[in-house]
Formats: sequence, structure tokens, C-alpha cells
Amino acid sequence: MDFYKVVAGLEYEVVQQGNIGDIASIAIDSRNVAEKSLFICLTGLNVDGHSFISEVAEKGASAIIVDTDQTIYPENVTILKVADSRQSLSIVAANFYNHPEKNLNLVGITGTNGKTSTTYMVDAILREAGKISGVIGTVGLFLDNKPVDIPFATSTTPDPLELQHIFQHFSRNSAKYAVMEVSSHALALRKMEGLLFEVAIFTNLTQDHLDFHGSMENYLNSKEKLFEQCNVGIVNADDIHASHVMAKGTPQKWITFGIVNDCDIKITNITSTKTGFDLEIDLGSGSLENFQLNIQGRFNIYNALAAIAATLSLGIDLQHIKRGIANFTGVPGRIQRVPTDRDVFVCVDYAHSPDGLQNIITAVREFTSGSVITVFGCGGDRDSQKRPLMGKIAGSLSDFCIITSDNPRTESPTAIIAQTEVGVKETECPYELIEDRRKAIFRGISMLKDGDALIIAGKGHEDYQILGTDKIHFDDFEVAQEAFKTVGLGCSANA
Repeated sequence: MDFYKVVAGLEYEVVQQGNIGDIASIAIDSRNVAEKSLFICLTGLNVDGHSFISEVAEKGASAIIVDTDQTIYPENVTILKVADSRQSLSIVAANFYNHPEKNLNLVGITGTNGKTSTTYMVDAILREAGKISGVIGTVGLFLDNKPVDIPFATSTTPDPLELQHIFQHFSRNSAKYAVMEVSSHALALRKMEGLLFEVAIFTNLTQDHLDFHGSMENYLNSKEKLFEQCNVGIVNADDIHASHVMAKGTPQKWITFGIVNDCDIKITNITSTKTGFDLEIDLGSGSLENFQLNIQGRFNIYNALAAIAATLSLGIDLQHIKRGIANFTGVPGRIQRVPTDRDVFVCVDYAHSPDGLQNIITAVREFTSGSVITVFGCGGDRDSQKRPLMGKIAGSLSDFCIITSDNPRTESPTAIIAQTEVGVKETECPYELIEDRRKAIFRGISMLKDGDALIIAGKGHEDYQILGTDKIHFDDFEVAQEAFKTVGLGCSANA
């Protein structure tokens, strides 16, 4: 593509004019640079792209974008200086892929908890209505409910180059909607720059990611950025931050949803069923509508309300919305039941924040006649302040806790467990410390009696564990299945 088409819309200073023609690729990683590449220097937490300028020039980069002045520049390379390289990346990536996002109705969901489930509920309703939609988020990429093999580096929201590639794939395969989780990291790092969302949803905000944001105020401010670039803003009215979000956002229309506070779309009656809930909802038109939600967990009622509000705003017929909600069976790793012939309930769940852990334990308590055992840990190299909080929540709500390792990364698993144990000690709940996650799961299943429930929290859909800098295969669901077979045959719980 012609260089000047690639950088259209950027505000820049030409620091050095080199031989420039077409751009064959864009790179932010020096290892991906080739002839005729445009290299964008990003300053990260551990690596500064500006330190690779000489290297990428030798590899054939014909243009480089910087946001920090350098002493020396390679000859014959065009150098553009911008105010913010991350902002530039979003603009340049959209230009390079010819703006495929303009062919899609973008639905973005942000919040501490509920992003994944809400994303999949919206997608289920769209598919029920005969629409082709793509999903982007923590569990991966899906198009028309089929997995898409396009890798992206981060755990939730792709970088702009990856994202535009995904949008291009969706558009070329007839999708008209892209429903995506939008993380606070992505918003803070300006990955969403230049995108216009038809609908943006705020699920809730509780403590998480303070290792990155530094404070709850910064965390909230990052979330709010999404509502400066949407047509319809949908907000959980029962969250204490709702008014703050609405004060900062600038959509053409706001829609609120909730159970407790006054709002546009409100639950008027909840009846528990064996599989979930029967819901009576005031959609704001003066008439009440009945919905069936066939998944457990009161927190999923909020996710359903958000999905209903979003699809109504997209013009989806109410009957399609009702059928889509009723037929939704959940998301891998979200209160996902492990099948067994025993009279017990075992599930794996992605809950890895204080609020998430509280929600899942509370939800399981609603339909459990016996004891609730919780196996959980906290991730390393992440917000350490939440560890004792999670310990106290687990101890307060469970009948027994097993504190284990999650993804310790480069931290000591023993130290992480000790910090988590501080919170459990504030409660009267009995507990064990079992660092080996496999042994912890086996131990939990060996303790179960008829009517009991076991929650294996923290990793959900993940099929790996990060130990140091190594990623090994580890799947809570698989290990739980193995444990049932082994314990059922009378083998040791630590097998």
C-alpha cells in the first residue's frame, strides 16, 4: 500500500525523508520486520521499541514512526515523529487493512466481571435472529459459532494490527457484527483508538488490575473511554460507578439495566428453576415480558439484562431475543459443570477477582444442599492487594478452602499462597494449603459427600499453567474428570 495512504490521518513531523514507496507490512516487533516494513516504536513496560531502530533499518524497514527524539537515525529511512505511537498504531493499522471495521456493527463490553458471558449471550441472540457475527475475547475467536484460527498475543483484547486482521476476516466471511470484550488495558493503551462502537456495555467495576492501573480511579477512567466512542451506551444501574460512567461518556443514547435501582430495563420478578431462572422484565414500554435463563448464578441475570438491552438497541426482534437467551447454555470455564454420576456439583470457573469469587461461591450456595468446598489461588505478577481479599471472601462464604497455585508466573507460589492465607485466617473457615494444583483438585474431589459442591476457581477455560516463564499444559476441567475416575476407583486423592 502507498505509504501516504497508510499514514493518512496522522499528525506527524517528518524528521528524516528517505526513499519511500509502498509499505508491504507493519510491525511493532523487530522480529517481524522485513523489506518495505513500517516499524512503529512502542514504549512498553519492559521493552522500548526505539532501541531497535538500527536493527529494523538493517532488516529493510523503509519507514519508522517514533514518539521520542533519537540522537542518530539510520540513513535512507523515512522517520516520522508523532505525539503518541500507540495512538498512531491504531490509525495506521486501520488504514493498512482498508478499515474493515466500517463493514461491521461493533459491540464492545467492558467491566471487571461478566464480559465473556455477556459477549456470548449477545452473539447467541444475533445467531438466533439469523445474523452472522464474530466474537473476540478471553476464550478466543469465533465466527458464526465456529472457532477462528487467528492467533493474538494478549489474553482478552487484540492489538490494533491483530484486531484489524480479525475484522477483515469477519467482513470477508459475511459477518455484519463483531462482539468483543474490551479490557481496561486495551483502553488505557489506546488499542481502540478510532473505532466507533454501535453499542458499548458497562457490566460492573470491582478491584482488579491495580498492578497496571495503580488506583481504582485510573481503572475506572480507562473503562470510561469506551463510552466516548459509541452510539449507544448501556450501563448496569446497580453498580455504584454507573453515574460516573454516564457523566463521562458521550453516546447518542443511554440505556440502563438492573434489579434494584430505577432503570430503563428492570427485573420485576425472579423465580429460581432447576436449570436457572424465570425472569419477568420491564423493558421500559410499560408492559412486562417473560424470559427463561437456563444457566445458574444470579450474576448471570445481569449479563442477560445487558445482552437484552444491547440487542434491542440493535433492532433485533423480541422473540429472537427471548429464544436466544433461553437457548444459551453458557461459556467454557464459566460455572462449567464437570459431569459425574455422583450426587455432587463440581464446576470450574474463571473467577480471579474478589468480586468474581464472591459471585461464583454465592451462586453455587443458592442450589447446594451440602457443604461448599472452594479450591482457588491467585496469579503471580498481578495485583497483589487482592490476594488477602480473595482469601477472606473464600473463607467467609465456603465451608472449606484449599488454597493452591494459579499462574504464579515469576513469583514464588509459596509467597502468593501465604498472602492469600492471611485473608482466610480472618474467618473461621477450615482450610488446607496445597501448592500443587493437581493435588489440590484431587483433594477437593476426595472430600465430597452427597449434596456437596466443589468450586475450582481462577483459571476457567485456560488449558495451561504459567510457572516462571514456562507455560505447561494444565486444564482444571480435565484434571477434575481424571480425579473423579481415580478417586472413584479408590486411589489416593494425591495420585
